[in-house]
Amino acid sequence: MTTDNAPTPQEVPVEQAEAPSPEAKLAELEARLAEMSDAYLRAKAEVENIRRRSEDEMTKARKFAVEGFAEAMLPVMDSREAAIAMPAAKVETVLEGVHATRRQLAAALERNKVIEINPAPGSKFDPHQHQAISMVPAEQEANTVVMVLQKGYSIAERVLRPALITVAAPK
Repeated sequence: MTTDNAPTPQEVPVEQAEAPSPEAKLAELEARLAEMSDAYLRAKAEVENIRRRSEDEMTKARKFAVEGFAEAMLPVMDSREAAIAMPAAKVETVLEGVHATRRQLAAALERNKVIEINPAPGSKFDPHQHQAISMVPAEQEANTVVMVLQKGYSIAERVLRPALITVAAPK
């Protein structure tokens, strides 16, 4: 008796695939390790190159940081030298040259973001921008500017030199 439901040997599915040999698995892992090691070394070299380039750029930036300011100051220097080269010039001519040189200097400072600190009389004393030299009796509110003895200067909101002032004493 034969049963029609029994599978024949040719119909049995082959579900078991052959597992790779340990040697093949080891070779695959070694190849992957070599690939990852190479990628790591390349990334490490790239980081080192970036670090070296950024150090070079920072060194150059520090070295030439004042270049723009120096270029702005050269016309001022030229004007001073021209004035010295004319010792027999009239006082009015020299004074006119001094005023022109001052304007050049002020423009050079302004272009380089050096801002003048020159508080108006009666303005409130600001210890961050002003240095009080003395307190004097005055007809204005206490702790306000009476007189500016020397202008101050700031750059990028950082005080280079505070304005030297006298302030009104309390009554």
